[in-house]
Amino acid sequence: MEPPHSLLETPPRVRTAIVQTKPLKGRYSENLRAAGDAFAQLGSADAPDLVVFPEAAFTGYFLEGAVYDLALPARRFANDLAATWSAACGGAPVDICCGFYENDEGTYYNSAIYAHVVDGTAQIVHVHRKLFLATYGVFDEERFLVRGRGLRAFETRFGRMSMLICEDVWHAIVPTIAAIKGARILLVPSASPGRGIEGEEELESIERWREILSLIAAEHGVYVVYAGLAGFEGGKGMTGSSCVVDPRGKVVVRASATQAQIVRADLDPRSIDLARAELPLLGDLETVLPDLLADEELSLRRLENGHDAAGR
Repeated sequence: MEPPHSLLETPPRVRTAIVQTKPLKGRYSENLRAAGDAFAQLGSADAPDLVVFPEAAFTGYFLEGAVYDLALPARRFANDLAATWSAACGGAPVDICCGFYENDEGTYYNSAIYAHVVDGTAQIVHVHRKLFLATYGVFDEERFLVRGRGLRAFETRFGRMSMLICEDVWHAIVPTIAAIKGARILLVPSASPGRGIEGEEELESIERWREILSLIAAEHGVYVVYAGLAGFEGGKGMTGSSCVVDPRGKVVVRASATQAQIVRADLDPRSIDLARAELPLLGDLETVLPDLLADEELSLRRLENGHDAAGR
């Protein structure tokens, strides 16, 4: 018997646009208007299904104490995104992922929002709060912010996704957990200052990011959509380089390291299935993981109700 026609249909591609911003530090309203200009470009023809912005996309990243003045409740930020999209593109539906500083009734986070916008109204699908607050070198996040306490793979109209913010990705266990939880697309808003020299033209940090993102995508058979902040803040140059990496680890599109820019790519769900069939590392991990977690040498195994095996 032939399967129902719906099972034979090709899953739709996700038309994705990364808006790499170069924000004016601390000038939220002006940066929001600039996002409106980008939306107008995107909505003129072949409007995207998903738009992804960097970390701290509308305020700049290095805010220090000014974060308390510029952080917004998630609902207010989602409404601003919806109003800006609707002013530029009318009632056309779109999903938006964007990094922002969040004020949750007086608790402040470095967050990313995923919102579904239609007819001028935003539905908040998920808010991720950065797990690993960078507090070393030029970074000072933990002085002003509270870290997130969990990671979710959440349902969207395009399948399950997870959001990871900048340093979250540098801890290999985090994207692994996202993939184990069912995420097929990882969205990575980031604000990464440039460091080191790689060859004659490229910064070492840009090359390192590309290696990390490609390894994550290939190991887990996922798309990685990386949105990097561009521009200079207090003499620190952000490295942009927004990109989409396919489930085999290939970079399919990449933005400039220095300029505000829009880059686009179509995410094909079939590529995820084929990559996982050809290299079933994620399936192997799901099989072996229970044994790894049962290892008595792991501190997670020894700690029960806040005490180790000796009752300390």
